[in-house]
Parts: sequence; C-alpha cells; structure tokens
Amino acid sequence: MRSPFRTALAGIVATLVLFGFADLVARAFGPQSAPLLALGQAIIPLAPTGLVKPVIDLFGTNDKLFLILSTGVAALGLGGLIGWLASHRLHLATVLMSTAGLVPIIVILIRPETSVVDIIPTLIGLALGMAVFRVLISSGTSRTDTRTAPAAPRKFPAAARPAGAPTPGPSPSGSASKPDAEPSRRRFFVITGVIGAAGAAAVAVGQTVAALTLDAGAAVAKLVLPKPAMTAPPIPTSAHPDVKGLTPFITDPKDFYRIDTALAPPVIDPQEWSLRIHGMVEEEVTLTMDDLLNLPLDEHHITLTCVSNPVGGDLVGNATWLGYPVRDLLRRAKPLKDADMVLSHSFDGFSASTPIEALTDDRDSLLAVGMNGSPLPPEHGFPARLVVPGLYGFVSATKWVTELEVTRFDEKTSYWTDRGWDAEGPILVASRVEVPKPLGNVAAGDLAVAGTAWAQRSGIRRVDVKLDDGEWTSADLGDEVNIDTWRQWTTEFADVEAGSHTVTVRAIDKDGNVQTPKRRKSIPNTATGHHHIQFRVE
Repeated sequence: MRSPFRTALAGIVATLVLFGFADLVARAFGPQSAPLLALGQAIIPLAPTGLVKPVIDLFGTNDKLFLILSTGVAALGLGGLIGWLASHRLHLATVLMSTAGLVPIIVILIRPETSVVDIIPTLIGLALGMAVFRVLISSGTSRTDTRTAPAAPRKFPAAARPAGAPTPGPSPSGSASKPDAEPSRRRFFVITGVIGAAGAAAVAVGQTVAALTLDAGAAVAKLVLPKPAMTAPPIPTSAHPDVKGLTPFITDPKDFYRIDTALAPPVIDPQEWSLRIHGMVEEEVTLTMDDLLNLPLDEHHITLTCVSNPVGGDLVGNATWLGYPVRDLLRRAKPLKDADMVLSHSFDGFSASTPIEALTDDRDSLLAVGMNGSPLPPEHGFPARLVVPGLYGFVSATKWVTELEVTRFDEKTSYWTDRGWDAEGPILVASRVEVPKPLGNVAAGDLAVAGTAWAQRSGIRRVDVKLDDGEWTSADLGDEVNIDTWRQWTTEFADVEAGSHTVTVRAIDKDGNVQTPKRRKSIPNTATGHHHIQFRVE
C-alpha cells in the first residue's frame, strides 16, 4: 500500500532535485541552460496584460524574483500532484513525471540563443529527479506478507475434546497472516529531508540565483573601447551640492536601475554580435562590432528614466555613455519619407517603438557600447544598447539591441505598447527629496533639504520646496551640465522646531511646465504627483 501523502512528498522532492541540480550544473554552461530561467523567460511574453500590470504595481523591481518563485512553486505543485497519482497508478505517474521534465528541455531548444549542448544540465537533473522519485516511492511503500501461514490448530467442541487434550490457545503468530513491519516513518522522512535539503542547496548556489544577483561590475567578455572622438565635458563640482546623503551626480553601474524582460542577461560574444537596419529603407545596413568600434564614437552625459518609476522613486540614473550617433547610422540606410517609427529588437526578443524623429534630430541618441568609461555591464546591455534622451526607457533604451526596423506606428507595435502602455513616452518634469530621508530623525535647528530634478530635452529652470503647509521656496540649483541630465538642488529652513514635519518638492522646466500635483499610477505613461516625505525633528 502506498501512502498518498508520502508519494506526493516524493514528487515534490524529486522535482526539487531535478531543478536544483540542473541549475547547479548550468553554472558551467550559462544562464541560457538553466531550466527554471528558461521556463520563466517563456512565461513573460505569454503573461496577459491584466496580470502584468498588478504584478508590476505590487512588486516593482522584484517582479523577476516573483516570477521565478511562482514558476518554482508551480513546478513543485505539479510534482506533488504527480506524486499523489503514484499512490494508486505508479506507471502513469512515472510517465507523467518524465514528460513534465521534458518541457524545460523543449523550451530551451526553441530559444534562438541556445544550442543542443544547453539541454545537458536539464537532462542530468531529470535523470537524478527520476531516480529520486523511484527510490522515495519505494521507501515510502508498505506491503502485506502474502506467504502461507501455518495451519491453525484443529478445534474440538468441548464435549468431543479428547481427554487430556490441551485447551487450544492463540496461534504462535497471533493471526493467520503475518504483516511485515512497515518502513519506518522516521527513516522515510529523514531520507526525504536530506535529499530535499540537497536539492534546495543546489538551487541556492545554482545559475538562477547567480543570474538574479549578478554583480553589475561583472563582464561576460573583455572588450577594449577606443578613445572617444568627442569627449564629454568635465562635470563641475558645482553641479553636485555638498550635502551628505545626496545621490552622486554620476550613477555607479551597480546602483543604476535595471528594468527589462530578461530574467538573466544574455551571454553575447561581441565578435558574433551585429546590428541590422532594415524595413522602410532604401539600403539595408549591417554593422559588426569591429565596424562600430572603428567609427568615431561620442561621449555624452545622459539621464535615463523608467516609465514605471513611482513618485520620488529611484528608477532613474545618470551616466556617461560612449557610442555612435543613431542618426548617422539611419542616414546610411536612408529611411523612406513616410516612416515615423523605428522598432528596435533585442537579443532576448524584446522590442521598443521609438519615434524616428527622436533618432534623427539633434539630440544625442546613441548606439552605446560604454558606460562611465567601461564596456557596458551585461545587465545594462553588453555589448550594445540604445540610449535616447527625452523618452522613457520602454520606448527607447533597448538593451542587447540587434535590429533597427524602420516602420510606422500604424503598422507595427512593440512589447509594452501591446500591454497597455503608450506608443510614445516623452519624459515629464519630475523631482524628488533625498535629504532628509523618509521617516528619518534630524536634530532641531536649521534643516538642510536636498534632492534631484529632471526634465530631459528641456532642462530644469526652478525647483520649489515647502515645509509642512508653508509657502513654496525656491531652492538653490546646482550648475546644469546639459539639458539631458538631471539637476540637483538644495535649500535650508531655519530653526525648525521639534516634532513631525513634511517636506514637499515640485520642479518647473525651461518650457514653463510645472510638475503636476495630480496623483496617477505609472501606466500608461509614468506616475505623477508631488513628492513629499515625512520626518521627525528631535
């Protein structure tokens, strides 16, 4: 007899072993071979908009972690269900467990960036998982002894019992059939616990965790960047007010926000990378990495912002980018006059719709290969990405870019516009308070307040700050580096009394647009409202 609970537990542990040890072996092959990542990546384009929006609202930048955890829990649940089935239909359950293990293999094989070699970790994990499944099913099974028992003593009626015959007693065995001792419950759970812990440990040191916690300074390949033909001007110290706690003017890559649809940055050999410009063009253009590095590259300070950035959020960063002007690349391809959009395609299947005007006007739109003096980190687009000032990243900042398709908005759509976001995403004026920290404690007396504001393509003209319900006060602005970078500000309030207080900020750009106080969520084209923080003076 097989206990349904034990067989279900066997299915869960076997599934954990399958994914755990496949993930561990995948460390030697790369993120493209990790089955859990492959399944999660396959789910992303299939997720309905009605699910995507609330997940982003609820989990923000932890949406990838949520997806991986959900995928893992679903896989364990399926393994448990198959294990439960084994309690009365072992053969069918074994077939289903093997079939389920083939699903990530198929998913890996159909991805364009993978090869047959990449299924080896999953094959090893599947073999181990099936072995564990059979062992645990066997050790969790109790059997009844069906051997012939000794014949019971003949019984006589009391009157017919021969004289001196002993009174019949119980048979030596105590019953007509002797059951074997059931396998020790403790032994089964110890074995299951040890194997399950080994599977969990394999996940903890495997490729999925490594990919989700990738160090932003790590590079997949060594790429020597040429010196810029045009160097970005030095940043004056006056651009960054000397206030403790204020964000650095240039964002370190490890602190730069990362929002994309790749669970793990793809591994791309720069010598095999190429960019294809096609679609509504007179001449199709293909560019290799050697071609790109031999061009005169420009360096520019540019701030990028994510459309999902909440009011006062940190999904904005400022960096020094090295690349080649996109307008010069498009000039080679000679776009047709009625084209109004460039659909950029990423190595991982992502696409973004950028107004062609933003790529051909005088702004510093780049096909970038460098960030802050080094090659792009993998999670920020290595070996090449787009950087377009003045537009939110979901329509402009394609990482791992491989294609620029010249087309029209009324003919093609992109990844996020298919899910309810706007087709075009111009940056809105925004600002945030960084000093003091929300819910922080500060000493009574003069209060230093500082933060950052941005309005790419226009520039910041003024920042207003108010304490509690007081009047708006104009803040002191750090020097402007250019209109496409953020601008930092500071102000001071004298003799602030002890107690709870609120600081609110708003920005005004050079076109006269005042940051709106109206609150709205980030979908379909960024969150709005004034940022305010509460703190306590003691």
